Amino acid sequence: MENDNRERLVKFLSSAGIASRRAAGDLVKSGRIAVNGTIITEPGFRLNPNDRVSCDGTPVLPTEKKYYIMLNKPRGYVCTNADPHAERKAVDLIRLTPPVRLFSAGRLDKDSEGLILFSNDGDYVAKLTHPRYEVRKVYLVRLRRELTPAEIEMMLHGIRDNGELLRVLEVSRCGDATYQLTLNEGRNREIRRLTARIGSPTRRLKRLRIGELSLGKLPPGSWRELTPEEVAATLAGGNQS
Repeated sequence: MENDNRERLVKFLSSAGIASRRAAGDLVKSGRIAVNGTIITEPGFRLNPNDRVSCDGTPVLPTEKKYYIMLNKPRGYVCTNADPHAERKAVDLIRLTPPVRLFSAGRLDKDSEGLILFSNDGDYVAKLTHPRYEVRKVYLVRLRRELTPAEIEMMLHGIRDNGELLRVLEVSRCGDATYQLTLNEGRNREIRRLTARIGSPTRRLKRLRIGELSLGKLPPGSWRELTPEEVAATLAGGNQS
């Protein structure tokens, strides 16, 4: 069978900054995407080089420049673009000229702070958030009380919560009731759920590192673009086999 090297529709949409790869698939399934004037509902649809794509009737053009941005998210900001009622969105702290639609690579909840990445490159966002890549993330976590050795072992071996196995890869103490935790998955509010289950709820949570990329001295609320080497480094902290 001859190889089909035509670009998939969902990849084109994510690369153009319309949505993340997963959200682009939902757009297609909902009938909001047309190719050459015909509604397409199959995410696996492949484009020919001269095909014209539109979303809700508006032409979709390839994005020429890819942006990869590090933000030190303060507490009180949400990471979703979808909530029209959110008063403070983390993405609004990033100001580009001309404006570019950016998507967060994973999330930090409203009460958490620290390193989060934004991009208009759907493939990059997908790799950072897909469990298969096992990108390691390091957090500084202050708890209500000290952990016992037995509780640390429980965190390393895993605790089930709502049908999910929650666990950390590494735990190291770095102050009074303060620990550095390393994870390679991104389950919803995983650290807060885990520490709540062992009876020492999280009081403060800050992400310090993604892959080999460190937050460094970037002030809260500030952002900067990543270098090409740093873009590669974000994917270097997990299992890439």
